[in-house]
Amino acid sequence: MTTETEAKKEKAALAGLSASSMDADERSTETSMEELAALVETAGGESVGWALQNRAAPDPRSFLGEGKVAELKALIEAEDCDMAVFDNELSPSQLRVLGEELGVKVLDRPGLILDIFARRARSREGKLQVELAQYQYLLPRLTGMWKHLERQTASGGNPIGTRGPGETQLETDRRHIRRKIQKLEEELESVRRVRMTQRKRREKNAVPVVALVGYTNAGKSSLLNLLTGSDIPANDRLFDTLDTTTRRLAVNDHCEALLSDTVGFIRKLPHQLVEAFKATLEELRYADVLLHVIDISNPDWETQARIVEDLIRELEAESSPCLRIYNKCDLYRGELPRGKNAVCISAKTGEGAAELLQRLGDFLDEGRRYVNLSLPYDRAGLVELLRREGALRGVEYGDEAILVDAVVRPELWGKVKEYEKENL
Repeated sequence: MTTETEAKKEKAALAGLSASSMDADERSTETSMEELAALVETAGGESVGWALQNRAAPDPRSFLGEGKVAELKALIEAEDCDMAVFDNELSPSQLRVLGEELGVKVLDRPGLILDIFARRARSREGKLQVELAQYQYLLPRLTGMWKHLERQTASGGNPIGTRGPGETQLETDRRHIRRKIQKLEEELESVRRVRMTQRKRREKNAVPVVALVGYTNAGKSSLLNLLTGSDIPANDRLFDTLDTTTRRLAVNDHCEALLSDTVGFIRKLPHQLVEAFKATLEELRYADVLLHVIDISNPDWETQARIVEDLIRELEAESSPCLRIYNKCDLYRGELPRGKNAVCISAKTGEGAAELLQRLGDFLDEGRRYVNLSLPYDRAGLVELLRREGALRGVEYGDEAILVDAVVRPELWGKVKEYEKENL
């Protein structure tokens, strides 16, 4: 029996271009088209087939060649499709021309990803970031969009590609949208200031931060659940986690850290999203350790890992120490990667979790010293210094001295080492 939700699924014909004039990462391949089909499904649609073209350069007018456009139109008519989704970014004029020639709504990959983000955002910060990215994407595409909007609103519902800011805002002029963008940027700057204050507080308390990064659906949320005993929803679908989640992690007997899950990356991620999410993603620059989660069971894992590392560089976070976490090793049949900065795990079965915590502890302990001090009362001021610049784990005021259990970094060690119990 067909459910109401299934009956409302929009049908999409997919299209992609691999042109020798394009950068290698921008070209469409069978792998990227399969990923596009998964994105359509994530957005609540259904892909019915695709047309993939190889040519020297995109057609300036219609992106695809005339014959391939006709082939795509035939597919749309044969399958009674509601929309055409392109694996590449289209110019505003190409979107308009293709919409007229194909007779259905046309969406490119950045627009589809933005739509998914609009659907998944839950927190105020996440919604602000997605809304900003959508307005920045829509601003140069306002011309010629009104016919699309008329068709979409006439059919009713809330179809793919129309979630987020909504039709009422789109019908306003460019000046209004620019004002809206400015307001959103100001609000996100306020978010950035709050994050900076929180970061300074963590640094003051010497609480290390560990950030999970990786390709979408690599298993970051599952790993966070495994390590912290949380129950964050971890479904097998793209962009399941959009809002940052942070949990306390007991690394070992004497080290506790904050473990943060971040939004997943993907090839051809809209640059508007990267810019809008910088308030969140800039946290990667200040993390003590990055855990780069890689789905090693995916045949395309090496390309996915490179895409993530390129985005880490774009966010200027490449100087943060990084551990490669090869997840889903229970599903991999080849030779597993080895090395100082590589750990093979299964977030599903728990295999490799102990080794990961040990390796993480080694990273975090580097340069940190766990000390027991006996401070004379005339040096009681050092207690406040340790509280401010180190991690004060315990204080006991004895008859003759103040007994302190603390974690100190090298720059603080020189000021207190003479009071270490072993030296007295």
